[in-house]
Amino acid sequence: MVQKIARVLNVLVMIALICNILILYLIPAIVLVSQDASLLEGVKNYFAAQFFPDEDDIVIAGYIAPAVIWLVGWFETDTPHIVLALFLIFSGIQTAIILKQARRVLATILRGNPFSIENAVSLNRAAVCCFIISIAALIRVVFSIYHYHSMLPLASYNALFVPLFAMAGLLCLVMSALFRQAAELKAENDLTI
Repeated sequence: MVQKIARVLNVLVMIALICNILILYLIPAIVLVSQDASLLEGVKNYFAAQFFPDEDDIVIAGYIAPAVIWLVGWFETDTPHIVLALFLIFSGIQTAIILKQARRVLATILRGNPFSIENAVSLNRAAVCCFIISIAALIRVVFSIYHYHSMLPLASYNALFVPLFAMAGLLCLVMSALFRQAAELKAENDLTI
C-alpha cells in the first residue's frame, strides 16, 4: 500500500516540479505584463494571449518574449515589480529544490529502504530551503511596508509565507531527526543480528 501511494506521490511531485520550472521561465514576462494590474491578472492576460490569440497576434512571440525579458526587461520595470520578480524566482528555485528532495525521499521508499541517512539529509535540505523562503518573504514584506508606507502588506500572501514556511522548515527538521534516529536504530539492529 505504501509503495502505491509513493508511486502516485512521485508522479505528482514530478508534475509539480515541471510546472515549477515552466513558471520560473515565465515569471519575468508575467510580472511585466501585470505592471498595470494584479499578478493574477497578468497571468490571465499572458496565457489568454497564448491560447486565444487575436487575428493580429503573433503567438510565437509570446513564447520567445520571456527569454527576451530575462535579458532586457528588467530595465523597463519599476522597483516593486523587480522585487516581486526576484522574490518569485528565488522562491521558485527553493521550491524546485524542495520538490527534488521530496523525489529523493520517495525514491528511497520505492526502493524499500525508507529509514536511511539519505532521507534525513534530504529533509534537512528541504528545511533549509523552507527557512530561506520564509526569510525572503519577510524581506519582501518589510520592503513593501517601507515602499508603500502602509501596513497593508501584512495582509498579503507574503506575510502568510513567513510563518507557514518557517513551520514547514521546523517540521522538516523534526522529520529529518526522526529519519536519522530510525536509520541509526536500523543499522544497530542489523549489526546485532
